[in-house]
Amino acid sequence: MSLLETARNAINEADAQIAECFEKRMHAAEDVIAYKMEKGLPIFDAAREKEVIEKNLALITDQKLRPYYEDLLNQLMRISKEYQKAILQENTREVMADENTENISTEGGSEL
Repeated sequence: MSLLETARNAINEADAQIAECFEKRMHAAEDVIAYKMEKGLPIFDAAREKEVIEKNLALITDQKLRPYYEDLLNQLMRISKEYQKAILQENTREVMADENTENISTEGGSEL
């Protein structure tokens, strides 16, 4: 196996691990938005994002990779916020639809 093939295999393995971790992270984001909806909290939390970046950058031992990893973290958090916003919007539409259905059934009375 050539050096290139070996490197590509290593990248493929890392990509598979990243995909698994991404799904795990996004499922956790579902729990986060459920909590935030229940408590009436905003999606964006600047202090938490700063904390996540600082904590995770400390895990990177190769200093030349830190700015790239920071960019990755920022992208992950942007995607997470977009996903949370989509869930919040879907939940809002469902609640509004339920309220409209209730209003129609309580306003109309019996027509029998």
